Amino acid sequence: MPVKIIVAGGFGVGKTTFVGSVSEIAPLTTEAAMTSHSEGIDDLSKATGKTSTTVAMDFGRISLGTDLVLYLFGTPGQPRFHFMWDDLVRGAIGAVVLVDSNRLEDSFPAVDYFEGRDVPFVVAHNIFGAEPSHSLDELREALAVPEDVPMTTCDARDRNSTKVALIELVQHALVRASAST
Repeated sequence: MPVKIIVAGGFGVGKTTFVGSVSEIAPLTTEAAMTSHSEGIDDLSKATGKTSTTVAMDFGRISLGTDLVLYLFGTPGQPRFHFMWDDLVRGAIGAVVLVDSNRLEDSFPAVDYFEGRDVPFVVAHNIFGAEPSHSLDELREALAVPEDVPMTTCDARDRNSTKVALIELVQHALVRASAST
């Protein structure tokens, strides 16, 4: 049985890294080199060292036993590519919204998108291997995320950490689905 999951968030928050860290196949990415054309459009001040960006989607797969396959679709983070989200989200059971506490303002569009479409989602604070600078309660308040939306921390580079976020999402989606039947 195929299950579609979205990994969303702002520019440079770690979506491609998240998908790649947990996928059992070499992930399909649509990375393009950052060029001078993006100057003044993409804020690289807090995404230092970033030389490429997703322009369509990322795709990965995880097989769970012989009868369940998770398909992961990472969204592009820049607002100019948000028009693609509707197609990517169609048929998904839910989304992991990655946030960077240093750039919370970049997280609002993703949180608003899934709330507005009543798609189950969890918020995963990508800590990039450092100690979290804000508690999950502080992030919940700053992002105005409802209490029924699970929040967790993760390191998008770490397979076990991303698995925890995905498990949290699947459990949340199942609870939401059983509550509506």
